[in-house]
Amino acid sequence: MIKAYFDGACEPVNPGGTAAFGALIIEDDKVIYETSDLFKPEKGKEKETSNNLAEYCALEVVLVYLLENKLNHEEIEVLGDSKLVIHQMFGDPVTRKKWNINGGIYEERARACLNLVNLFPNIRGRWIRRENNTLADNLSKRELKKVGVVK
Repeated sequence: MIKAYFDGACEPVNPGGTAAFGALIIEDDKVIYETSDLFKPEKGKEKETSNNLAEYCALEVVLVYLLENKLNHEEIEVLGDSKLVIHQMFGDPVTRKKWNINGGIYEERARACLNLVNLFPNIRGRWIRRENNTLADNLSKRELKKVGVVK
């Protein structure tokens, strides 16, 4: 079983702040991938950032890593503290229905992630509380600390 944790942040204001993301993938209790970075908006769109966009950036790097390493047919559980991302990509655990992607700064990235998720036959997502996502949260905050956005 592969477990992938993701998180995004946008500080000091959301939306419009500096967006950062972090993710890690664990297989057999060993971290096989870890990353963090800042979202780099296009010139002229520097304020088009949000925590939801950052969350989707984190999910996207997870999915791309798994695909590039031919792990997309493995049993995968994606864990994150964004109900929006988990429910849009994998569905509400009660109703099994996926939440709609209704637009917003994150829409393009969300649709790209949905296309990627469809390439994984054995993937599921699970929402977890923020306090259970500290590893990915720390990775996203690390980038914000590097640029002096948060302490």
